[in-house]
Amino acid sequence: MAELPTIHPVILCGGSGTRLWPLSRKSYPKQFTRLMVGESLFQSSVKRLQGDGFEAPLIITGEPFRFIVTEQLAAAETDAQGILIEPEGRNTAPAVLAAALWLRARDPDALMLVAPSDHVIPDAEAFRGAVRAAIPRASAGDLLTFGIRPDRPETGYGWLELDPGADAGAREPLGLARFVEKPDAARAAEMMAAGNFLWNAGIFLFPVSAVINAFDAHAPEMVAPVTASVEGAAQDLGFARLDAQTWAEVPDISIDYAIMEHAENLAVMPYSGGWSDLGDWQAVWSESGPDGDGNVISDHATAIDCSGTMLRTEGNGQELVGIGLRDIIAVAMADAVVLAPRDQSQRVKEAVAALKERGAAQATEFPVDHRPWGWFESLVIGKRFQVKRIVVKPGASLSLQSHHHRSEHWIVVQGTAKVTIDETVSLLSENESVYIPLGAVHRLENPGKVEMVLIEVQTGSYLGEDDIVRYEDLYARD
Repeated sequence: MAELPTIHPVILCGGSGTRLWPLSRKSYPKQFTRLMVGESLFQSSVKRLQGDGFEAPLIITGEPFRFIVTEQLAAAETDAQGILIEPEGRNTAPAVLAAALWLRARDPDALMLVAPSDHVIPDAEAFRGAVRAAIPRASAGDLLTFGIRPDRPETGYGWLELDPGADAGAREPLGLARFVEKPDAARAAEMMAAGNFLWNAGIFLFPVSAVINAFDAHAPEMVAPVTASVEGAAQDLGFARLDAQTWAEVPDISIDYAIMEHAENLAVMPYSGGWSDLGDWQAVWSESGPDGDGNVISDHATAIDCSGTMLRTEGNGQELVGIGLRDIIAVAMADAVVLAPRDQSQRVKEAVAALKERGAAQATEFPVDHRPWGWFESLVIGKRFQVKRIVVKPGASLSLQSHHHRSEHWIVVQGTAKVTIDETVSLLSENESVYIPLGAVHRLENPGKVEMVLIEVQTGSYLGEDDIVRYEDLYARD
């Protein structure tokens, strides 16, 4: 038996995940959160596409998430063969083409498996088996999409119509008649009953040469700017930054619209195992395994005479109690709470839009701000002061910086801090503090082996994060 070619996973890692607000926000979207037990969706996706026959993944993400990606890869004990940074999100078609061009330069015969970073597929080995079963058809030059065997007349997904007479339960690639847009309830019920339709999972397998040829044929206006952006990519701390000027010329369009709905060399690989895109809180409730009363209850949440309800609290020291609730989603964080009937949980994105319209920071900003050196959160904000908790990873360092409008007082509560203020360098242990005058050039480092935690009290006329003048930075930030 001939040896199967190696698969190059391409993991798409952008997006804002507004339907899972407030846990998922633009500054920290759902793929990086621990929606399910244990690890993030991104980490689960990376691990799912490991093993015999799989290369290290190529990750495509945005500027704000690059250090989150590297941190979560390290925590998952996984390396990437490359991390491409999109200057701005332009939908899936440009990202797929950029990945194909990047891979072709390294392996012209590569097979690329394109997968979102925020799906749940519980049986990883079964999915890898489906990928291997699709390899011969992809190696022959076809563009394969993966279709999920439906278990309900779902209106939130696009569907795939198989060729007449095809068996939706087959374990080999099948002919694909057409793509179907998200249907209404009646049409979804018809397709479910017909038996020759699958859900469109948004997962693809194809040779880099075949998909590049498809772009040449069906989206030629995209090829030149994406090629220029890849060829002009700048290396930065292990990342490849796609050229921003040429990337701005790229159309904003999905791979389905740009290529898959026009190509003739299509096939679909059915998959009958568990799958969810966790598109809303109803899906999270379902995938979390409701108890005998249909409830999903997190730590620090209590249900009294409730059924069909999710109670989830993320606030530190916060208790959430539901009494007499029926089919309700309740998710509480320190700075935002959402309550909705389970069957209306997709409308959470309407709430995000309303919050954006009136300028509420909670619409997009996560209460914990992740940085390459660690993270911080605001504890108290007043008119001319702010109190933060700052956590610095072992061996990490903040930039050498100064501020025009604020002074700072640091109190170490865990670990040891190395503090530079102008020409003076000192070590602070737990319960020691230091004052940073306005305008002083300063740096904070963690020289120890455990996380360093301090409380920062800022005072001044302006306390925004953009009041930072950087002189040196390990992470090459402006």
